[in-house]
Amino acid sequence: METSNTKDNNTPSHNRPLVMLALVVSGETIFLLPFITARIFRPTVLDVFGLTNLQLGTVFSVIGTVGMLGYFPGGLLADRFPARRLMATALISTALGGLFYATIPSLTALKMLYAFWGLSTLFLFWAAMIRATREWGGRDSQGSAYGLLDGGRGLTAALLATASVAIFASLLPTDVASATLEERAAALKQIILIFTGLVFGVSLLVWFAIPESNAGDVSETRKRLSLDGIRKVSVLPAVWLQATIVVCAYVGMKSTADFSLYARDAFGYDDVSAARLGTVSFWIRPFAAIGVGFLGDRFGSSRMIIYSFGLVILGSLAIALGTLGHGIYWIIVCAIAGTSVGIYALRGIYFALFEEARIPVKFTGCAIGLVSFIGYTPDIFTGPLFGYLIDRSPGALGHQQVFMIVAAFAAIGLITTIIFQRVTRN
Repeated sequence: METSNTKDNNTPSHNRPLVMLALVVSGETIFLLPFITARIFRPTVLDVFGLTNLQLGTVFSVIGTVGMLGYFPGGLLADRFPARRLMATALISTALGGLFYATIPSLTALKMLYAFWGLSTLFLFWAAMIRATREWGGRDSQGSAYGLLDGGRGLTAALLATASVAIFASLLPTDVASATLEERAAALKQIILIFTGLVFGVSLLVWFAIPESNAGDVSETRKRLSLDGIRKVSVLPAVWLQATIVVCAYVGMKSTADFSLYARDAFGYDDVSAARLGTVSFWIRPFAAIGVGFLGDRFGSSRMIIYSFGLVILGSLAIALGTLGHGIYWIIVCAIAGTSVGIYALRGIYFALFEEARIPVKFTGCAIGLVSFIGYTPDIFTGPLFGYLIDRSPGALGHQQVFMIVAAFAAIGLITTIIFQRVTRN
């Protein structure tokens, strides 16, 4: 198989910041409705929609299942069609779903909505964004490209999370604990509609900022879509190892949705205070992802991934072993921040391993599809599993069990990354 031949991208230098801005903003806002709303306002979402943790977990498993089935064909689409067309279509479709989400649908309808969002966000959008980022980075800046992408996404998420919590608080009585379910439902609907409008607006930014030529010339299309190209990617051990690394890292990522609920269940914080603690993780993300991206370009992406898994193991064990039992605010913040550094460093750099594994750029979509198909399987099982553990063991215990699982996956990921290093060196 030919080695990677990524060339310096052809985007004019004066357009590069705008292209990255479009990738960053769209890459986060498209997930506002299906994921981030429930992450920031999880206690409120559970009460307003009348769901248990297990039921909400099954809703997330629906989008995870649809996404898993769509990642690989989505990768083939990303090799065939320009990124801006796929991404803009996905954003508009996701926003339309937001209008229905604001009606507070039943559990059955909510599962149908999340299946639709699985198609719009993970089938149409994901591989197109990752491919466009690889092309933006060129041969020598893969770590920084993906670090800027996820760090910028993290900064976007942090700003939106902080602003939305402030808006949510302003829509409730001064004494938040006295708010009725109707008042909390009305405030949540307003947040959903604001997010919906943002997603619509960002679709325009994508259409006008991202160049049309991301899919390459037509002469390459048949080669990219050929069974021979798929076979060449699928037989590489490094690709399967990278997919395992993503699985282990993504289990940690899914646990970040538990921070705000952990604060309420274990330490008795109200909905707004719990949401504010949850935003600590959002603010860690941009610094961790961007920092590790540039370090990855200098010292090697796989080496930085090993260090990041180590941080996740330490932070998760601090929570899992009950060392935060006294509930001192700054200790909780430090535990959340430390764990988040490792989690978001991993998220910011694991796709940079494509270059270290020497995947040809023309097969990027196929490789993204295969790695994502396997790597994001935690979307299917972590929601029900974490929800079951938390419902079964009220208070702090269920959350401690969740983070013990996170620590175990991080240990597997660390070992897998060491093996990846040896395989790619040979």
